[in-house]
Amino acid sequence: MPYLVPPLIPPGRLADSVQPSLPVADDLLLRPWRGADAPAVLAAFADPDIQRWHLRRADTEAEARDWIDQWRNAWYCETGAHWAVVRPEDAADGTGTVLGRVALRSLIPAIGQAECAYWMLPAARGRGIAPRALSVLAGWAFEEVGFERLELAHSMRNEASCRVAAKAGFALEGTRRRGHLHADGWHDMHVHARIRGDGPPG
Repeated sequence: MPYLVPPLIPPGRLADSVQPSLPVADDLLLRPWRGADAPAVLAAFADPDIQRWHLRRADTEAEARDWIDQWRNAWYCETGAHWAVVRPEDAADGTGTVLGRVALRSLIPAIGQAECAYWMLPAARGRGIAPRALSVLAGWAFEEVGFERLELAHSMRNEASCRVAAKAGFALEGTRRRGHLHADGWHDMHVHARIRGDGPPG
């Protein structure tokens, strides 16, 4: 049966291009993940705070590399887009030290929607890095790709994630009751969203 509305983002918009690196001012960069980042991913998922809000962990560098392969392949499958947050000046070749991750997942290109996700390593927290990185990712998704709506959800107990969402311009829209099962049971989830045309954060 034919669709009554053409796809907002045509098939191949991501898959037919190379995933870009996205500068965040002068001191940060969002770049595609590399296999050499496996130790940083392993360290991240050994952190109790990150484990608290996730369903899985990586126990070996091989498992971390497998995750990175999945993140990289998601671009070409148009199911996700994942970046490492780095300080490029930390390495002469621009690879930089990994500080965290930002991503688009659960992509629905036909209606221009996706879900945002992020985490930061302990040393990068409390310095405004996550909201800056998330804001740049959202700007790219709206302006360069053509998304219309970006959502994110976090446990109501995760106050730090709520602050990141607000600083990045994601308005709180409501609560999804018993929305996600964590290791310690069901959590109610805050749902935030940012749509094309929303004003700048702050």
